[in-house]
Amino acid sequence: MPNRYVACASAVSGLAVLILAAGLSAQQSETITREVRPFVPVTDAMLLDPDPEDWLMAHRTYDLQGYSPLADINRDNVHELQLVWMRAMDDGPQQVQPLVYDGVMYIANNDDHLQALDATTGDMLWDYRREAPADLRQYATLGNRTRHLAIYGNHIYHLTADAHLVAIDARTGEAAWENELADYRDGITHSSGAMIIDGKVLTGRTCSPASLLARCFISAHDTDDGSELWRVYTAAGADDPGGQTWGNVPTSSRVHVSPWGTPGSYDPELGLVYWGIAVPLPYPRIVRRGTWDVGDSTPCELYSNSTVAVGVDSGQMEWYYQHLPCDDWDQDFVQERTLIDTVINPDPDEVMWINPRLAGTAEERKVLVTMGEPGGLFVLDRATGEFLWGAPLPYESTERFVISDIDPATGQVFINMDLVAREIGDQFIICGHNVKGWWSWSYSPQTGMLYIPINRSCLNQTANDQSISGASPRFTQPEPGYEEEGDLTEVRAVDISTGREVWRYSQRAPNAGSTLATAGNVVFHGDLNRRYRAFDAETGDVLWETILGSQITGFPVTYRAGGRQYLTVPVGGSSIFRLTNYAAEMEAPLGSNVLVTFALPDDPAP
Repeated sequence: MPNRYVACASAVSGLAVLILAAGLSAQQSETITREVRPFVPVTDAMLLDPDPEDWLMAHRTYDLQGYSPLADINRDNVHELQLVWMRAMDDGPQQVQPLVYDGVMYIANNDDHLQALDATTGDMLWDYRREAPADLRQYATLGNRTRHLAIYGNHIYHLTADAHLVAIDARTGEAAWENELADYRDGITHSSGAMIIDGKVLTGRTCSPASLLARCFISAHDTDDGSELWRVYTAAGADDPGGQTWGNVPTSSRVHVSPWGTPGSYDPELGLVYWGIAVPLPYPRIVRRGTWDVGDSTPCELYSNSTVAVGVDSGQMEWYYQHLPCDDWDQDFVQERTLIDTVINPDPDEVMWINPRLAGTAEERKVLVTMGEPGGLFVLDRATGEFLWGAPLPYESTERFVISDIDPATGQVFINMDLVAREIGDQFIICGHNVKGWWSWSYSPQTGMLYIPINRSCLNQTANDQSISGASPRFTQPEPGYEEEGDLTEVRAVDISTGREVWRYSQRAPNAGSTLATAGNVVFHGDLNRRYRAFDAETGDVLWETILGSQITGFPVTYRAGGRQYLTVPVGGSSIFRLTNYAAEMEAPLGSNVLVTFALPDDPAP
């Protein structure tokens, strides 16, 4: 497949040169670019302990805490933030998180279009475009979005819409090599990005809900040439450990089960990477298995809706925990697995399910914390996968929740059988759905709090064996009782040691925006109604608010370049999450993708 790129060929200086990009249309043929200089290769040590000024991976660090140690912007001066630059992006879903390294921002527009920008101005340094197969959209229905990039050595690593891994020179934008990871005609594509650990590129697939061929996997590749080092299928095959949990379903039909969300988190001391896995297809079990009577507890259809812990060197699955067995409703658990070292002392007045072995201990543990698409907060021991505590957050009871109970001693999850379709045509309202989607939370080691963006959103689903998904009609809606005037968005600050809610911000406008916590005791978050805010991390007070040009659905980053701290927010919206589905009285543009960057005013001249 031909690559089309624009890159500087100068070997003399970093000055701008004008070049002609072969294969581009006349309207695109001339672009001013310049080579990124000086450039120091990114090392394993840099990724393990990144410079606070940079943002080198998804959510900044291997623990996926989404926390910046920068404090130039803080709760005392955040109200002075001002716009310093904006840059238009390509059309399509806006779900991107930029990388920033040594004053250069690397972004992934949709449809495999990457750019390097001057992080202080947004001016372009290089531009890379990859031509897609003509029939791509016929097969890879979710291949029009990219959330994350990876950087290592001299290269940017990108997962393409047609299921390739591409290494692009971070200095020039030239493609160094590419390797096919799967056949996109099976419905396999990428929406998540790669991560780099010990010279390996770790990748997860996005398997289309419109395909009954796509068998998903996580794999590791050599950073030098993309050759595969190991592969772990995310649906256990008939002859694999756990394979019997699928009953008589043939291995080839154990599809979807997709690690489509955030790249894995990584504990270098344990040598384990933690990935979240999605749902089986078709969605209702009566369509998927031909019967509804397959139980309500784990294990079932491994490794769907699970956390899997995989050895980075071996590719062996060391443990798993299934958050939602025998899913009937497409309630993905692909969100970030955040790694935290904290004293575990859950408050029984706040936490519904507590492992009895924790009673009276209050000891520091290495934990993994996650929440799925339907809600539900889980805290696990990340060395063993042991269940420590859980809560049906944001719900007070389990009446409409997909989880009816958890055995606190074993961690065994029981699903709500009252919401399971017994016959084709059965319709249910399931809460929640898109409570927490691809957007991320953040954790501040300074406050010990997790900052969780939540939607009061539910799924209206009818079992239908005439559709590939097994469900139609199927749509999201506000939680019953919240349709007309209820607050549909919450940002909750939860003490992860005790499980206690410390503060909550509620409002009508729903969200698909991520939180970002900083050492300045500030938490940033935006909503679908174009409002972007800074909260006091300790109290939840709104310290600053501005109105942007479109729905806020990208991942914000903060960094320092040229001695100044910046905050960049990608806005534009998502085609699969619409404001009018939830609050019809509100209006905000969908699209108009743009990077919006803020900073404090320059110091006055002497």
